[in-house]
Amino acid sequence: MRTTDFDFYLPDELIAQFPAPERSASKLLRLDGSTGQLSDDWFRDLPEFLGPDDLLILNDTRVIKARLTGEKASGGKIEVMVERVIDNQRLLAQIRASRSPKPGSLLRIADAFDAKVIERQDDLFLLEILNPVPAIELIDRHGSLPLPPYISHAADDHDEERYQTVFARELGAVAAPTAGLHFDDAMMERLGTSGIAIAYVTLHVGAGTFQPVRVDNIHEHKMHSELYSVPQATVDAIRLAQSRGGKVTAVGTTVLRALESAAHNGELQGGSGETDIFITPGYRFQVVERLLTNFHLPKSTLLMLVSAFAGTDHIKQAYQHAIEARYRFFSYGDAMLIERA
Repeated sequence: MRTTDFDFYLPDELIAQFPAPERSASKLLRLDGSTGQLSDDWFRDLPEFLGPDDLLILNDTRVIKARLTGEKASGGKIEVMVERVIDNQRLLAQIRASRSPKPGSLLRIADAFDAKVIERQDDLFLLEILNPVPAIELIDRHGSLPLPPYISHAADDHDEERYQTVFARELGAVAAPTAGLHFDDAMMERLGTSGIAIAYVTLHVGAGTFQPVRVDNIHEHKMHSELYSVPQATVDAIRLAQSRGGKVTAVGTTVLRALESAAHNGELQGGSGETDIFITPGYRFQVVERLLTNFHLPKSTLLMLVSAFAGTDHIKQAYQHAIEARYRFFSYGDAMLIERA
């Protein structure tokens, strides 16, 4: 398939620049991947569309303040976008500068701490923090929240709250698992009283999630790698739900990718690792039967993923309907609930 098969025109005014006034106040477009049937609903009614034996799986990653500014020893300004914190002293980051720093050079970050460039790894730089304070603490103290590139305003106190899920726990993401942003405490309580089971995985979303596919043949695309963890308790919850005839609902493409990665050998297994799984039309899903997700960027790997889940033609029709019905797109936008084809 060609990258152009996943392109569409989106009016700029439909790119949500701010979240809805309330988390659960977004619209919800339901799509049956088997028939292509569409239904316009509201996210607040989500419990009505789930069965009592269903299992909802959430991503509990927490976004770090990954955007930092600084300067090279020469005085040249730089912007550092942390991709991954490896340990207390090392991290991988994108660096924007007039000239890329060379291995061995020193960087002054936020006029607060120094970092040494160890090596370049493709479009990322391996940095060593020359400070006894753990890297994650320095980032949290001196960085800012890394809003997506299509959001035009700088992160403020409101974003500090709304660009995190209410169940965020595990620090490490540089982008929010946006399908989870629709949930508020009241919704979590309603799901619990409805008897719908909830389990968690962790996938630390990387900045590569925003990158378009730049090759013509989609199978030539090199997928970015992300860290994930699927607890054994979640594996057990999935097996229990399936034994009762319930459906496994992934809240977000990050959850779906984590679960399908954990089942890559044909059997779902708990554990941690890295995944660069690239799901395109023709993929046979092993775990997830229903997907809650936001609307995705043109020519993106995530649009290819949902096309694999619901069928390319059905997704095209759904997105055209969403545009005509004035749904709000991307991270702060509205949601879809998709039954697998």
